[in-house]
Amino acid sequence: MNSYVEIMRMGKVMRYERVNEKELYMMRVTKSSVLAWILVVFMGAVVQAQQANWPAWRGPDFNGVAPAGNPPVTWSETKNIKWKVVVPGSSTSTPIVWGDKIYFLTAIPNPTAGISASNVFASPQAQPRSRGGGATGGRGRGRGGRGRAPSAIHKFNLVCVDRNSGKVLWQKTAKEELPHQGHHPDHGFASYSPVTDGKHIWASFGSRGLYCFDMAGKPIWNKALIKMETRSGFGEGSSPGLAGDAVIVVADHEGDSQIFAFHKVTGDLLWKKPRDERTSWATPVAVEVNGKLQVITSATNFIRSYDAQTGELIWQCSGQTDNVIPSPVIGFGKVFCTSGYRGSALQAIDLGRTGDLSGSDAIHWQVNDATPYVPSPLLFRDNLYVCSVNREVVSCYQAQTGKANFVKQTLEGLKGIYASPVGVADRIYFVGRNGVSKVLKYSDTFEVLATNTLEDGFDASPVIVGDELYLKGRKNLYCIAE
Repeated sequence: MNSYVEIMRMGKVMRYERVNEKELYMMRVTKSSVLAWILVVFMGAVVQAQQANWPAWRGPDFNGVAPAGNPPVTWSETKNIKWKVVVPGSSTSTPIVWGDKIYFLTAIPNPTAGISASNVFASPQAQPRSRGGGATGGRGRGRGGRGRAPSAIHKFNLVCVDRNSGKVLWQKTAKEELPHQGHHPDHGFASYSPVTDGKHIWASFGSRGLYCFDMAGKPIWNKALIKMETRSGFGEGSSPGLAGDAVIVVADHEGDSQIFAFHKVTGDLLWKKPRDERTSWATPVAVEVNGKLQVITSATNFIRSYDAQTGELIWQCSGQTDNVIPSPVIGFGKVFCTSGYRGSALQAIDLGRTGDLSGSDAIHWQVNDATPYVPSPLLFRDNLYVCSVNREVVSCYQAQTGKANFVKQTLEGLKGIYASPVGVADRIYFVGRNGVSKVLKYSDTFEVLATNTLEDGFDASPVIVGDELYLKGRKNLYCIAE
């Protein structure tokens, strides 16, 4: 028995040829194999591209680890500095890196601008219903100067820097407005980090909205969020996350908290859900569990997992402290969540469960001492590293079992830690608020390889791509390389 097959060239049918069933079977097998091979190569290229960059503030796998690279162990103002440039505006935004470009957010005050300043994007803002009463009152108002609204209009900018030279290539103003509320003195109006897939960049300025740009800085779309009133006027800072085709934004504040999912290309609202939470700052993280993409958020009342496509709640678990800032990390079939304000909490929760997991055996292990307030944990190979509150004290646990390798070891010379640690090769990098950094050896024991000092203070987290380490300080952005 014979069949006819299409002979194609450049995507067009050129002719049909008659073949027997055996030949047809072999052609189908060959075609299937080729398609499978193409898919494998394509997916491998996508993974390789992600790992060759730093697309989100916690890296390609959102755990603080650079999959490859060998940056310097030692540096100073005169050693292993490839370039150093002044950071425009005020910003604690951790940079992201794609290709030969570095991107971060900043806020630039303009005292001479009138309140009627124009916007690049014109987005109406929804007024919140503050739990304390009124749109401008309630618990979100500042105490002791915190939260006091500034008098100057600010430009909220996405900044692009050339990775080879440090030159600022462009700044794009997402919005220009007078902020309705101030912030904690330790940070500013640009504490968020952008996120990218290599085709687009998504930048959240919280109360100022969510913005999508192409890689050259061309505005694509923007969406209004909600005007937030943060606890004690501390300010805003939860970065957006990617989950498949969705951009996820968490807006936890003293009013009606919500989580949003927008289509990353069109900006269409896919879903939004109310959240019974006060102010939190943790960035959401996506993970696929049993074939279903989930979005996990950490906050005071509950750690929650949502269906990334529908927003339906899959599971929740209590046990964190107030003012949750650290973002979750995922590995070994678990999610690790930490917090450290007025208490301590580190929970390793098994994935694949449903319902309310509070107090259940889904909490594989937990620690209730010396956990971080601001810095997120680092999951590096078999170990989980956490700071104690914001102090220069570090503990290390075996991620699968919770067994302590070492606890409460002091990083001598550092004074305060806001930046989250990062890992690469056989090393872990901790950066202090006073400009002192420690490089530890990856080991089950505490071993310091180097202590380094720069003339700046660091709150943004380190970034590692290849053999280069990027440190963004309050004043300068450094490229550290041999």
